[in-house]
Amino acid sequence: MAGLAGVAATGVVLARAERQRRQYTPEQIRERLHARVDAVEHTTTPAE
Repeated sequence: MAGLAGVAATGVVLARAERQRRQYTPEQIRERLHARVDAVEHTTTPAE
């Protein structure tokens, strides 16, 4: 029973995440990706 409840809960979480992703416009997705890249570039140091 616990395994079945876990599978059901996982399905609910995945469905909710998918609905949130579908609400973004392509421009919003592009902006978010650029922001992530900028954040990573500012936090990493170049290899010496």
